Amino acid sequence: MARRYFTSAGLAALLLGQPAAAWADEAGADVEGVIVTATRGADGVEADRMGASVTVITPIQMQDRQVRIVSDVLRDVPGFAVSRTGAIGGQTQVRVRGTEGNHVLTLIDGVEASDPFLGEFDFATLLGDDVARIEILRGAQSALYGSDAVAGVINYITPTAAEAPGGRMRVEFGSQDTLGGSARYAAVVGPLDVVLNAGVQRTDGYVGQTLPGGTRKLGSELQSFSAKAGYQVTEALRLRGVLRYTDTHAETNSSAFGRGQVDSPGSYFDAVSLYYLVGGDLALLDGAWTHSLSVQGVDAKRKGYAGNARASGDDGVRTKASYVTAYRLQTGALTHRITGAFDWEKETYQNTSPPSAGADTTRRSIENKGLVAQYDLEIGDKAGVGGAVRHDDNDLFEDATTWKAQGFYRFNETLRVRAAGGTGIKNPSQTELFGFNATGPFPFVGNPNLKPETSRGWEVGADLSLWDGRATLGATYFDARLKNEIFSYFGGPGLPAACPAPPAGTSTTCNRTSKSKQTGVELFGTLEMTRELSLTASYTHLDAEENGLEEIRRAPDIASANLTWKPLDGRATVNLTVRYNGKQLDSNFSGIAAPFPASLPDVRPATGANAGRVVLPSFTLVNLAAAYDLSESVEVFGRVENLADEDYYEVFGFPSQGRTATLGARIKF
Repeated sequence: MARRYFTSAGLAALLLGQPAAAWADEAGADVEGVIVTATRGADGVEADRMGASVTVITPIQMQDRQVRIVSDVLRDVPGFAVSRTGAIGGQTQVRVRGTEGNHVLTLIDGVEASDPFLGEFDFATLLGDDVARIEILRGAQSALYGSDAVAGVINYITPTAAEAPGGRMRVEFGSQDTLGGSARYAAVVGPLDVVLNAGVQRTDGYVGQTLPGGTRKLGSELQSFSAKAGYQVTEALRLRGVLRYTDTHAETNSSAFGRGQVDSPGSYFDAVSLYYLVGGDLALLDGAWTHSLSVQGVDAKRKGYAGNARASGDDGVRTKASYVTAYRLQTGALTHRITGAFDWEKETYQNTSPPSAGADTTRRSIENKGLVAQYDLEIGDKAGVGGAVRHDDNDLFEDATTWKAQGFYRFNETLRVRAAGGTGIKNPSQTELFGFNATGPFPFVGNPNLKPETSRGWEVGADLSLWDGRATLGATYFDARLKNEIFSYFGGPGLPAACPAPPAGTSTTCNRTSKSKQTGVELFGTLEMTRELSLTASYTHLDAEENGLEEIRRAPDIASANLTWKPLDGRATVNLTVRYNGKQLDSNFSGIAAPFPASLPDVRPATGANAGRVVLPSFTLVNLAAAYDLSESVEVFGRVENLADEDYYEVFGFPSQGRTATLGARIKF
């Protein structure tokens, strides 16, 4: 593994870093900061001048909550539902406002991170960096970013050396023989800004069998290496680049139909991904007119093993080039921003499963060109409106045009109202189009005639600031409709007339003729009770239906709260996290018949129109994290996750982790 890191470090020296963006200082940032994800232009947009919903997870929050797997902190975001298939390293999906896991675009330092073969990003592979910032836009953003941004955008951003200089090293040990560590060094040398970062998280895991008697622990090892560098050629011209390498090894168990997960020695998967971006930014007319040119890409490979023999695999490559120009014009109290962008993207993917799997191993490519026009108007800090339109020319699907519009009005220092609406699009994945295995016990043949999924939605909301900003409250109502939703057909009733029946004994994919809906309410707030004590909380009520039935793995009620105490003049930090997930439906792919075994506590079969599914009980998870600065450069910390040792399931048949404890230390220099 060390050899891979040194190889990556050598490649990093060839790249030039990411442009500086507005960043949190040592005190942290809040939702008043600049959101770079909200526009294709280089300047970003102030969060309190946006009509769309935005959440920022700051570096201070990442540190206080001791985030090691990024998907864990996303559970605190309004409108988010996170599910993992059991142990760390298991497939992790993030569903936003009731949509599917492949309906949110994930960016890592500006690089489009989804696996080109799978058609979505697996959050199991993303380790947390405690100096990172996460910007989250909810609502359709396809007018800016194209396919995938149906329900929003998650942008994971690491700082430059100018924003967070110096070095940091961390090591920690915990339950289940867990070992974690990271190292980061950032320096500015004249016009050169360089950051190197490495991280690892490994564990022997826990027994992952559904039925009693299992003995096999499901362990994992996650590694990552990243590099960023920037070079200020002149006052107006800056070169930049990003390199990120991830290596995930996770053990898995097979599913025995009618029994659930069973001990499966030799079953695991390896996933390796390389992300890169190189580009340059030119600012003219004292920064009023900016130009950005970039090339980025991802090469993602997965290999699955059963009985220590290759059983599956896939390979996806994306190359993307973008040119963006933006002009800012100030006329009195009016600020105009006019932005244009052109994207060229090519995805190539291949099923690399062995011949025994009966897979279609044809190597295929899809090319797409997107043209974006965006306009935003700010009327002082009192009001603003904006919109964007995008046209995509795809060589496999029909051309598509998407749009978005938003606006806000500030009545006074206390009350601000906002609204946004738009359309989204999601192209079918390789598996949905061409299947995975044409032979075998459960053949899945795919459907090359699928249409892209499209959506249309809107939201309205209000934000309150009270007690000189010490308390903030927000509420949002959202409503969206999804058309041509792609679903998997396993036989029986429910095949739309527009879809051809698959060969007997096979399954396939199809577009629904009915619309799916997602409506809900998001509530969120912060409270600074004293200088040392603060609280953040969120609650989401969701009504998401597909073909008239409640969607799976999206609880109608989800809430979280974080209470943070910083005594001893801030030298100590104690953070209590409470996360509630209401009861939710799931599919019974295992075919386990009721009554369920004792290892599936309180799970019951669904009835009525949901017959054949299961109802997973609600659960509450409590985490406690604490840290203490021994000096300006040395910190010790510890945390307990699932403090109450809750027995719960996020995905039916996949046991979740019990109580764990971790101790560690960090050195800063």
